[in-house]
This record gives sequence, structure tokens and C-alpha cells, in this order.
Amino acid sequence: MQNDIYDSHHSHSFGQDKKRPGELRTFIVIGITATMMVVEITAGILFGSMALLADGLHMASHAAALSINAFAYVYARKNAHNPAFSFGTGKVNALGGFSGAILLAVFALLMAWESSSRLIEPVEIIFNQAILVAVIGLIVNGISVFILGVHSDDHDHVDHSHDHGHNHDHQHDHNLKSAYLHVLTDALTSVLAILALLAAKYFGFVWMDPLMGIVGAILVTRWSVGLLRSTSAILLDKQVSKTLQDKIKLCIESDGESQVADLHVWSIGPNIHAAIISVVNQHVLSSEEYKARLPEDLGLEHVSIEVKIIDDKIA
Repeated sequence: MQNDIYDSHHSHSFGQDKKRPGELRTFIVIGITATMMVVEITAGILFGSMALLADGLHMASHAAALSINAFAYVYARKNAHNPAFSFGTGKVNALGGFSGAILLAVFALLMAWESSSRLIEPVEIIFNQAILVAVIGLIVNGISVFILGVHSDDHDHVDHSHDHGHNHDHQHDHNLKSAYLHVLTDALTSVLAILALLAAKYFGFVWMDPLMGIVGAILVTRWSVGLLRSTSAILLDKQVSKTLQDKIKLCIESDGESQVADLHVWSIGPNIHAAIISVVNQHVLSSEEYKARLPEDLGLEHVSIEVKIIDDKIA
């Protein structure tokens, strides 16, 4: 039996020491959100507006959530060469996204609770002021959504990578997606609030305000569950899609004689995978020869190959 593990002394940073595009954008959005938070809280206190004060505190909660995403970026980059992390700090990205998803679920629960309470016991609404706050919030969050600019591909393929012939196994930035969903949640809340407030003001549909809050909570919960599924799959070292596994097997077995006896492939960061492959063959081939068969676009950055030689006489 030949047990070859190649590149045993290569770096385990896997590019995590480089600043990711989402890091700067997240800090910019934190600055915008924090500024708007201070303005609204200050105005709410000075003018005695509960609507402004409440929205300012809501902004504060999202600024805190975005700060977790920013911390994840910095921590992963600063510790990229830390030998204590066996496969680098790529999973910090998924951990940031997972934490953000939990906070999204908490926000959704609070939205549903408050909206249900207002359905049972309606409160007086100062329409003009509330609409103004919602419009300002929509503009600010619209700018933040544009800055973060997550491609639609990230939303469409979170849990459907097995449906495609190309590799989409967790290649997107989960940390950035979490930040994006937080500001998108705020933007959605503002849109629903504007629609509900206009309906209540001009048609007397006061019940529309809490109802739209419940609708928003349902949508946010759906986003949270999707992000929790995709990030937890990475944190728990779930096998990558069958499509990627089949591609690896096809490459290794391309000589018609080699056979993959055991295969473990998991994500260790955005578009970064580690693999342990056990190959059986009647001829002596090194792990380097098998490695040369694996295309670079598969995202396999850390691969260990065990080669077992089968005696054809015994077989």
C-alpha cells in the first residue's frame, strides 16, 4: 500500500489572508447604518417621536449584526496563517453567516410578535411622520443593498447546487450574504410599512400595518432558514454535491484501471474544498499523478490521496 499525501508543507491560508471585496462594502454599510441610527435616535429624543426612536433602535440592532459580519472578515484575514487552524480560517466566513442567520430569525420572531400584538390591540399611528421615517429608511437601506451588491446567483443556488453541471458548492460569500439579507430585511420592512401606512391613511385599513409586519416576518424567516441550511452544511463538514463527487471520480478513474474506493470532499471556505481520496489499482501510480488529473476549477485546495496496490494474482 502506498500512502502519499502531497504538498504536506504548503500554506494552509488558501487565500484567506487577502481582503475580500465584501469586507470593505460591509464596513461602508455599517457606517451608513450607524449614522442613520444616531440621527434617528437623536431626533426621536429631541422631538419626542416614538416612531423615530423605535426605528433608530431597530437600526442599532442591524448595525450590531453587521458588526459581527465585519469582525468575521477581519478575524479570518488576521488568522489566515495561524497554524492552530488545520484547514485555514475559511469557515469563519460560514460562521459569520450562520450567526447572522440566527439574528435574522430573532428579528423575524420579534416582528411577528409585535405585529400580532398590534392586530389584537391596535395603537394610534401618526401617519405623516411614520411614512417619512419609512421613506428615509427605504432610501438608506436601498443604498446599502446596492453597495453590498450580492449577485442573484448567490440566492438562487444556496440549496440547489446538485441540480447543475457546474460547481456551485458553497462558492458564494456566506458572510456577505448574511450582511446583505440584514439590509434587505430593513428595506423590505420599509416597503411593506409604506404600503400599509398609505392604505391605513387613505382607506382606513389600519389592520394592514400589523399584517404587513407578519408577511415580512415570514419572508425573513424563509431567508434565515435558507442561510442556516447552507452555512451549517459547511460547519458540519457535509459532503459536497454528488455532481462534484462524480467529477472527481471520473477524473481519477480516467485510465480505466484505477478505482476510487473511498471519497470524502467538504468545504473549508468560499469555493475552497478539501478532499481525502482512497484509490485502488493494480499498477504503481503516485498521488502526484492522480493529482495531475484533477482540474483546477474544481476548487480542490487541500487533497490527500491514499493509493492501494492490488495484487492481480491475489485478485
